[in-house]
Amino acid sequence: MTDFNEIFDRVKAASRVLAILSDDERSRAIEILARLVEENTDKLLEANAMDLSRMDKSNPLYDRLELTPSRIKSIAGDLRHVARLDCPAGEEIERRTLPNGILLRKIRVPFGVVGVVYEARPNVTFDVASLCIKSGNACVLKGGHDAENSNQAAIGLIHQALAEAGLPHDSVALLPSTHDATEALLNAVGKVDVCIPRGGRRLIDFVRDTARVPVIETGAGVVHMYFHSSAREAIARAVVDNAKTRRVSVCNALDSLLVDRELLPVIADWLSPLAEKGVELHADARALEALRSGGYPSHLLVAATDADRDREWMDMKMGVYTVDDVEEAIAHIDAHGSGHSESIVAEDKEAIEAFSSRVDAACVYVNLPTSFTDGGQFGLGAEIGISTQKLGPRGPMGLREITTYRYLLEGDGQTRP
Repeated sequence: MTDFNEIFDRVKAASRVLAILSDDERSRAIEILARLVEENTDKLLEANAMDLSRMDKSNPLYDRLELTPSRIKSIAGDLRHVARLDCPAGEEIERRTLPNGILLRKIRVPFGVVGVVYEARPNVTFDVASLCIKSGNACVLKGGHDAENSNQAAIGLIHQALAEAGLPHDSVALLPSTHDATEALLNAVGKVDVCIPRGGRRLIDFVRDTARVPVIETGAGVVHMYFHSSAREAIARAVVDNAKTRRVSVCNALDSLLVDRELLPVIADWLSPLAEKGVELHADARALEALRSGGYPSHLLVAATDADRDREWMDMKMGVYTVDDVEEAIAHIDAHGSGHSESIVAEDKEAIEAFSSRVDAACVYVNLPTSFTDGGQFGLGAEIGISTQKLGPRGPMGLREITTYRYLLEGDGQTRP
């Protein structure tokens, strides 16, 4: 039987060592890991193939689970990017002298131990490990059963890199893919400083509602794009295609398109790139009629249900809803959005200002696809997750978002009256 408390205690001890190591020492471990990932591409693919063999290819999670030579090369590149970033730990956020002569400094420091619960995404194992090591945090990882072989192969390389760099073996721990492990992690009060769920809505809701340790909530993405009446056709065609079809299984993929009523006569034509890729549209009555009359393939058209408005599809499916103006678009997003990523395609400055200032989301885009909501795209190297909460980090979480701060006060014997 696994002694989870012993694991947590070892990771806690490792976190204290990591926090006092130099940035060069920690970065060297990540550089070594990048090399090992490239050298062991075949080993990673073999382990991943075992996981893929247990999953139906029609499962939306299949794409998230799958590793390819190009994806492994990208993982190694992301690791090297993280290694080269400036380390936020030790950064002086604020310095001032109080009226009594005391010097007050606000210094950025690691959280300590970061726990992450995630589903079928083996790249997360490398992302989280590298960001935590770089920032001086130790981490406890709890992956899903679907990626068990992939994660075991990854943690073997991580521990090899730690050993070669002379860092504590327990800087990164991988728990068994069991419900008992999840329960232990969520209840590791005093041993785990923060827990971050990364996955679908069910996982996120479970962690938020169950955990006794502090949680940074990363949100499921019910993502919208709004075509205002002033939208340019070329931009609209490009960004809706990229947002929807680039990778349908990721949280920044487009779920609902809001179309100004004035664009209904052309909407089937503008969405023809989606038709060519087989995207099934769940449309309201007005949009459905316009799409049919405009020639969008009838076998790819479905009447939308009320539940579709709140759906994160993670599939080659998308909702299409008609709105009369930007006010109705904002109201729709307020009612059905998840606070993740929202986009407007428009030329009208007033509409852009209204949308960008009033839509409540971590990331708001103008004439861009929501596919840019990603730590790598934001220059963070990788990401722990994408936070949709408002207290603490929001949006893609990189190195700074997994640090906190402490106050350091220096004086000359002052006493308080």
